[in-house]
Amino acid sequence: MIGKPYSRLNMMKGMDMAMEQYIISASSRARDLAPVMMCVHDLLGHLPVTARSRDHPGIRIEDGKVIDEAYTGPILEEVLAENVVKRVRPPGGPYMGIPVVVAPVRDGEGRAIGAIGIVDVTGIFDLASFMEQSAEIRRQVCGRDPCPLPTESPAAKR
Repeated sequence: MIGKPYSRLNMMKGMDMAMEQYIISASSRARDLAPVMMCVHDLLGHLPVTARSRDHPGIRIEDGKVIDEAYTGPILEEVLAENVVKRVRPPGGPYMGIPVVVAPVRDGEGRAIGAIGIVDVTGIFDLASFMEQSAEIRRQVCGRDPCPLPTESPAAKR
């Protein structure tokens, strides 16, 4: 009714009162992490993302799809154990040699209860810098870049 005051309860009468909620905790499972991690994946333009809780393996998402619902990796585990952010190139696993950044999810007391990892596009710029440095070293050693093949060297043509 117009002009008649309504209590909040009356305004919500007839509405579905159930609310969806997602709680990330030390015991979260992959299905608990999936909605938030899919959002992060979308925000990052579909860059690969991984996550796990302290107590359970987690999730790996690539190309808009959940690839693994029991995922863990050495960097996720290191971040959980050390409670620090890491920017590394993993020595093994599906992201071997690819720059990643992994950060802890902390509780109210600052303890690591989970970890989230993404492919680090800023690390790719470091890779480009490495490639430039490598090309400069080849120029210094060979006199030009790329170095000639053994069959292309002046000695091979004599």
